[in-house]
Amino acid sequence: MRRAVEAFTNLFPVWVALGAAVALTRPTLVTWFQGPYIVWGLAVIMLGMGITLSIDDFRAVAKMPRAVATGFVAQFTIMPLLGWTAAHSLSLPAPLAVGVILVGCCPGGTASNVVTYLAGANVALSVLMTMCSTFAAVVMTPVLTAALAGTLVPVDAWGLFLSTVQVVLLPVVFGLALHHLTPGLVRVVLPVAPLISVLVIALICSSIIGQSAESFLESGPRLIAAVALLHGGGFGLGYTAARALGYDRIVARTISIEVGMQNSGLGAVLARRHFADPLTALPAAISATMHSVIGSMLAGVWRQRQPPPGNVCRNVD
Repeated sequence: MRRAVEAFTNLFPVWVALGAAVALTRPTLVTWFQGPYIVWGLAVIMLGMGITLSIDDFRAVAKMPRAVATGFVAQFTIMPLLGWTAAHSLSLPAPLAVGVILVGCCPGGTASNVVTYLAGANVALSVLMTMCSTFAAVVMTPVLTAALAGTLVPVDAWGLFLSTVQVVLLPVVFGLALHHLTPGLVRVVLPVAPLISVLVIALICSSIIGQSAESFLESGPRLIAAVALLHGGGFGLGYTAARALGYDRIVARTISIEVGMQNSGLGAVLARRHFADPLTALPAAISATMHSVIGSMLAGVWRQRQPPPGNVCRNVD
């Protein structure tokens, strides 16, 4: 049973792509999932992340400070700037431009941990970087979005902050508490939590695409190009920066995946809550498909090109 769950979880790019296909052909099958369902869906995903964490994970940050800091800085510099560059260089309409920038300002996504595992990279480091960027997103995402997208449309940074606290911080902290207070329950839920997260992400993204299907078909090529530039650049620059700082290929691959994969679900929820035009959420839905596909392709290549054990210097810190 556990192997079957893991196999279905590892196929997350397939579920996201299938959801997008359904959204474009039979939107009514997925558009019912909207409004509060999307908010609660993201909360479930963040709760699932929280139950995987323990106090020891926070102590582990102290053992890998340089690598975690590298991923953190790369996350909140490379991706926001790439989002701004992609939106402006392709002259996207304001709602779509804001959506691309917002995705770039989000923290790393939990799917990055799955892709890191598939790539044979450093899963523990990936989890730590996701954890740190998720907590920091409470402040970093609204501040960066206001700074980079505020010239396009009014941005309610305080509202973004409060929403991020509600849909990210509180569920993660609650999950952390459950991890320590109800270990028996956590042991039962933990094996299926990643699969639930993958299915909810697919449902959120397909719903948003379905609600904006006509606009997607009209702006599709430019929007897809912008999102591809955002994530492709994130993977590439994340890897390049890590190697330039002297990290071995395993750590560089981990940082690359963490930087290139965003919490698109958070971007979708924030866009829906705080921007009047529903098109602002569309880039987040495309983003989930794009980074899943690119990440999975990289994982397949890297898994086949694992460095020989004797040649790997585990340069973490």
